[in-house]
Amino acid sequence: MSLGGVPADGFRFGLEDEFSVVDSNGRFLDFSNTTFDELDRVIEKLPVFDDDYRHLRVGDLGIKLKRWYIEGFERFTDEGEYIRTDPKGFEIRTPICPSLDEALATLEHDMERWRQAAEEFGYQPIRTALNPLQREYIPTPPLNEWEIAHRQTPEEQTAHIHMLTYGPDISFSHPDLTIAEAIDIGKKLTYYSPLIVPFSFTSPFFEGRPWGGYSRRTFHRTGPRPSVLVHVGSEGERVASFPTLTDLARLPAEVGRIEFKAFDCPPHTGLYMALGMLLLGIALDESLPGRATVPDAESHRHSAMRAFDDDEIRSAASNVLEAARAALPGEWRWHLEPLVAMLDASRTPAHAMLDIYHDTGDVLAAIGG
Repeated sequence: MSLGGVPADGFRFGLEDEFSVVDSNGRFLDFSNTTFDELDRVIEKLPVFDDDYRHLRVGDLGIKLKRWYIEGFERFTDEGEYIRTDPKGFEIRTPICPSLDEALATLEHDMERWRQAAEEFGYQPIRTALNPLQREYIPTPPLNEWEIAHRQTPEEQTAHIHMLTYGPDISFSHPDLTIAEAIDIGKKLTYYSPLIVPFSFTSPFFEGRPWGGYSRRTFHRTGPRPSVLVHVGSEGERVASFPTLTDLARLPAEVGRIEFKAFDCPPHTGLYMALGMLLLGIALDESLPGRATVPDAESHRHSAMRAFDDDEIRSAASNVLEAARAALPGEWRWHLEPLVAMLDASRTPAHAMLDIYHDTGDVLAAIGG
């Protein structure tokens, strides 16, 4: 499907950045050793931007009242009354911005606001895509009948998986894109996902040691959970799939929004520019033929294990990167250079983490803790 005359500079972007934290004692904070209220002290110090509500959903419980909030697993009584949230970490989300540059600048500004608020409590952000110490999250007590009945979507049924993972949603949309075109882009990104996710890999550790690959997050998550979500305006536009490819928009501003969800948490927020431009280039490209409604779990697992060490993955990823580069306006192509460098060196961010671990034997030092 061709995008015809859709101009590249008309795309709008939003970023959602999940991250974990350590405290002043060097403890990696998660559901096992901290509470929602302890982390929420940081959120209480941060401002509300009323104009954000045109773009950002708050949710029934009000946990997402601000750009910053606590990610976690919500628990309810047998009657459906909210009890608590088991925390996994923080998320910062930007409003929808008229360019990727503005979205990134907004995210970095809001990350600095978070740092200033968190400093009082001794919290520091960690850029890893997987909890490096926990094996699994088991809801305790087990889910009751009300909770089971109200967790019926593919994403709700696999929500325990996300309690160990950290990663971004990079979303984009264009007012001239039809829903059919947005869904086609979603299928295209889903197909090529196993080739592009290694550019972000930052989860080489599991249960306190290297696990043998470069992205335990991808190995564990992508397949049971989607690579891409496309927000549509009506039930009739949804595509039946498990996991979900199309989701019913909850705000008018969400209609037509394409969210890529399969990247690991980048080692620094600056990498979002290269990753976002890669997604945009793939969307604009008219030469790549692949389409998939659901992510290929086996391909993602292979990619998670081997990344660019595998000659076939590296070659195929290079072809996708070149197609994206050719589709972008000339003045934007240089943003892809960090990804070219990774391919040339056959290295992902996880390789640098493993180098530190081999020098120190310390997982938290390797992920920046």
